[in-house]
Formats: sequence, C-alpha cells, structure tokens
Amino acid sequence: MTTASDTPLPRIAFLGTGIMGLPMAGRLCAAGCAPQVWNRTPAKAGPLAALGASVHARAAAAVANADIVISMLENGPVVEEVLFSQGVAAAMKPGALFLDMASIQPREARDHAARLGALGISHLDAPVSGGPGGAESGTLAIMAGGKAEDFARALPVLQHFGRATHVGPHGSGQLTKLANQMIVGITIGAVAEALLFTSRGGADMAKVREAITGGFAGSRVLQVHGQRMLERDFAPRARMDIQLKDMRNALATAQEIGFEAPITALFERLYAEGVENGLTDLDQSALFVELASRNGMS
Repeated sequence: MTTASDTPLPRIAFLGTGIMGLPMAGRLCAAGCAPQVWNRTPAKAGPLAALGASVHARAAAAVANADIVISMLENGPVVEEVLFSQGVAAAMKPGALFLDMASIQPREARDHAARLGALGISHLDAPVSGGPGGAESGTLAIMAGGKAEDFARALPVLQHFGRATHVGPHGSGQLTKLANQMIVGITIGAVAEALLFTSRGGADMAKVREAITGGFAGSRVLQVHGQRMLERDFAPRARMDIQLKDMRNALATAQEIGFEAPITALFERLYAEGVENGLTDLDQSALFVELASRNGMS
C-alpha cells in the first residue's frame, strides 16, 4: 500500500537553516527532494549544498518555482519581514503553499494567512516540538493550523519531519505550540525546584529522580531535563531566552483571548530573572541554576 511518505515530494524551498532548519532540510535532501534553501547567514546553509540542495543568496530567488515554501525562521517579525519586505510573498507563484514551521504568535499566523490568501497563496502554521534531536531523527511533534485540504497537501512533506496533527483553523498550530511550551517551561521549573528541595533536605538528587520516574511525577522533562540538571549540562538545545519568548507569547495571547494564566505568569518572571542574571544562552533547563542561586546552593 502506498503511504504519504512514499509520495514523490513537490518542489520545495526551505527558509531558515539554523539549529532546527538545517537537519530538517537535510532530511528533505536525504529523501531526494533537492530543496532550494536560503538563510540570513549564508554559511549556515552551506552544508546542504553537498547534500544536493541549491543555496540562494536571496530568499525571493529560492521560492520562485516552489510548490511548497517551508519557513523555520526565528520569530513572527522575521517571518513578516522575509515574506513581505524581502519579496518572498510576491515571488511565490499563485497556488503555492507557505508552510510556516517557526514558532510565532497565533495572531501573527492569522495575519500572514490572510495577506497571503489575498495573493492566491495557501498557508499553514505548523510549529514543532522535539528539539534538534527530533529534527535529526524525524520524530518531531507537528501541530498544524489551517484548512484541512492544505494539511492533506502538506502531509507527505511533514511526515519526513515527524508526526503531524491538524488541530484547527489558522493560528491553532501556534496556539497548540504555546500550550506545549507552557507545559514544558512550567514542568522544567517544577523538576528543578523539587530536585533542589530534596538536595537541601539531604537526599541524593540522582536517586530521587530515579525513584519518582515510574510514578505519576514521571515525565519526558524529568527524564531529559532532569538528567541535564544532575550533570549540570546546560549547553543550549532550546535556550533560556527562547523559552522566555514563548512564555511571553503565551501571556500576550492569553490577554488577547481574555484568559487568566497565573502559573505561566509566575514562570515568565522566573525565566526573565534567569536571563537578567546571565543565563540567556544556556539551555532552558538552566532555570535550575536560577533557583539554586536563590537558595544559596552552588
């Protein structure tokens, strides 16, 4: 039986080949797609040329003949600038699909969808969770917002990156990603505080983590980020300032829809203080360092 992953891929352009975009575009190369790629810092896209991709100096040139344009850019304002100031929207052919896999605010996604729709271009917001490891292995969780027919059209491409779920209309993918980041950010804080609490009381943090892993407190965050805390391994996978950005986007969206989010507000302040105290470029699990410092623990 033919599956979506067996379907020949359309012509694809990939914009943004940073820590997530590079391995994702590499998976397209491995699938025989030969994407057209662009990055603000051209050197970061260079390794893809050896894999069969065509690297462009201008984003508009990369998208000119693409059926699907994938964006993995830094934030909403950057996506808007690339689309509407650097000429990507104008260069895309009518009927093409803009697949925005960056993490931006839901209202930005809805605005981009409306403006692209006026040009005859389809849009899906499809942010991801799973980090660089998930991007390399093709096991990302993908949350897509937009029209069902556009999701079906994108699915053969998305399945090279991971498991995709259509969660609702435009902006819903970003709303789901914010929910994901709220849970991740809050749970990191809970794990850090709990481990430090047990250490202060005289327990072995490593054994505490081992003991509670199989119970209701067990989670992916306890396994992965908890281990980083034990090893004091705060090399950036998802940086503190990115987690702070996500918490702030969640709070801005909550205000727009009239929703009170006191727990997210508390953790926004904690991540902000960690960033102010020099933890900006460390992994998000470095909230452990901020909480340890508050308690006079090295």
